[in-house]
Amino acid sequence: MTSVRYLYSVIVLVGFMMIVLYNGAVISVVAMHKSLQEPMYIFVSALCFNELYGSTAFFPNLFVNLVTNSETISYVGCLTQAFCISTYVGCEMTILTVMAFDRYVCICNPLRYHTILSLSTVYKLIVASWLYPIILIVILVTMTVRLPLCGTVILKIYCDNWTIVRLSCIDTTANNIYGLFVTVALVVLLPALIFVSYVEILKVCLKSPAQTRIKALQTCTPHLISITVFVVDVLFEILLYRFAPTNVPSQIRVVMSIQLLVVPPLLNPLMYGLKTKEIKSKLAQLVQRELCTDIKAQTGFTVS
Repeated sequence: MTSVRYLYSVIVLVGFMMIVLYNGAVISVVAMHKSLQEPMYIFVSALCFNELYGSTAFFPNLFVNLVTNSETISYVGCLTQAFCISTYVGCEMTILTVMAFDRYVCICNPLRYHTILSLSTVYKLIVASWLYPIILIVILVTMTVRLPLCGTVILKIYCDNWTIVRLSCIDTTANNIYGLFVTVALVVLLPALIFVSYVEILKVCLKSPAQTRIKALQTCTPHLISITVFVVDVLFEILLYRFAPTNVPSQIRVVMSIQLLVVPPLLNPLMYGLKTKEIKSKLAQLVQRELCTDIKAQTGFTVS
């Protein structure tokens, strides 16, 4: 069992390093090239930053637990992890919603695109996309802190707000009602706004030439994949642990629960880095330049 535990710890470490590398590369490329200082690429950078944030709240603690063979976490640590993971989920939804708005303006109002989405507006939208879920989650976690706990065993391999609330000794109706409000505000309202945006985009595409439709599809596909994968994972988490937390085998529960924190952070930078031609081109140039610098430093030769 020790060897298996160490194997899992290596997999966790490698996965976390890949997430840091992929997302960090996209953020660096966008930050280093002025030609990429456009709304779409800035929003992609914000999304990748959020992936790093969510992964940092999950992977290091899991790695330490595997290496030390510990299955415990302090109450403060559990609350902190619950806050971070909840804000990660909320910010992911808000950023994806802002990105849908960006695609809507780009395709439906192309002549006014840079007027509507100036750089100052872009940064304001990013700040708002963080403040909106953070305020909701701060209230949620504050309500959880007041609860006395009668149990110490959570159902997941990481802490979230609901797993803490269910351990309480007192009535949690207020927490459940507000938790439902937060769920609707983040997981129902925001996808609905995204859906409306894409309905409008579809209307415009149906009236446009074939070449325009193909270009619109190319720019929207990564975002559609991102939002679909993320919403499915979030809904699985909510429905499974709210209504059938013990009816599903533990192995399946673990695999499905960590998808939310593993798949998007790995998938999104790869999609936007490989599917977005401008980012892919600048990333290739950056890698080539770094390789040439290393070769020159080691051999003294100049590679042209």
